[in-house]
Amino acid sequence: MRLLRFLLIGVLFGIVLTKSEVISWYRIQEMFRFQSFHMYGVIGVAVIAGAIVQHLFKAGLVGGFDGKKIFPKDKPKTYTASLIGGTFFGLGWALTGACPGPLYILFGQGYWSIMIVIASALMGTLLYGVLRSRLPH
Repeated sequence: MRLLRFLLIGVLFGIVLTKSEVISWYRIQEMFRFQSFHMYGVIGVAVIAGAIVQHLFKAGLVGGFDGKKIFPKDKPKTYTASLIGGTFFGLGWALTGACPGPLYILFGQGYWSIMIVIASALMGTLLYGVLRSRLPH
């Protein structure tokens, strides 16, 4: 019963992403071809909202679901890791037309071929786990 709220949040998230056309392959291709501002606007709003929530967490004004305060730790900047990871993430996003979150939404909508992409993403995650100690962090 405790996990029901997470399921409901996930369903709501899926509906919002679907209605805003963020999971649309055409919208994603428009973004990568610099033909439309739609996705940049959505991503921009998400970045601003994330920055605000991060600030609220750091200030101790917001807590987790259990009511405990969350204080994110500052980590040293690792530009090399960000460049490598961002490049792989962007290439995967551009080649498949979907970022990781919407993969499951597309599967839930009946696009069965997306299972190939989900399996590839899971294999990439496994490969990262194997190579993690040798990668820059």
